[in-house]
Amino acid sequence: MKKLAIWNGQVIAESNDLVRLEGNYYFPADSLKKEFLKESSTHTVCPWKGTASYYSLEVNGATNADAVWYYPTPKDAAKEITDRVAFWKGVEIKDAD
Repeated sequence: MKKLAIWNGQVIAESNDLVRLEGNYYFPADSLKKEFLKESSTHTVCPWKGTASYYSLEVNGATNADAVWYYPTPKDAAKEITDRVAFWKGVEIKDAD
């Protein structure tokens, strides 16, 4: 089923090609509406997935810092999330109608 990622009343991504990992839906990177993304300098490290990078969202004059994350080069154990992004900080994942 197609899922939507929504923040501040705007669809940020939509796809029916999702990977669910640790309770998060990972959308294909090419499903993102890039006009709402702003590069972030934030990085975090997961022992088994690798180093994550982030985007902030800018929608309708509001900013949601570091609300999108991805693993540019995931470790072998997390290869299934290569070229995928996930969301948090109030981004809602809903079924498409």
